[in-house]
Amino acid sequence: QVQLVESGGGLVQAGESLRLSCAASGSIFSINPMGWYRQAPGKQRELVARMFSGGTTNYLDSVKGRFTISRDNAKNTVYLQMNSLKPDDTAVYYCNANVEWKPRQYMSVWGQGTQVTVSS
Repeated sequence: QVQLVESGGGLVQAGESLRLSCAASGSIFSINPMGWYRQAPGKQRELVARMFSGGTTNYLDSVKGRFTISRDNAKNTVYLQMNSLKPDDTAVYYCNANVEWKPRQYMSVWGQGTQVTVSS
C-alpha cells in the first residue's frame, strides 16, 4: 500500500507564488518518475511537471520559466514551486508517482488533489 499526501494549495492573486508538496509513504522500492498533473473544470487532466530520479524534468509549455519541480529522493517527496501565477493556472493539482513497490513491480499512484485558485 502506497499513499501520497499533498499540501500547499490555496487562493492567491495573480503574480503571487505557491509551493506544493507531495510525500509518498508505504511499500516503496523506488519512484520514477514523480510529478504533478492538473485538471481545470471542463478540461482534461494534463501533465504540469515531472522529474525522473536521475534529474531529467518535463514541463508543460505554459509553465516553463515560472514553475520548478524538485525532489528529495531520500524522503520520497516532490515539490512544485509555482511563481508568477496566472488565473489560467487555476485547477486541482494532483501528485502522481510511478512506484516500484518491489523489484520490477510497478504501480501508478495518485494523490487526493489540492485546489489552486488564482484570482485576477
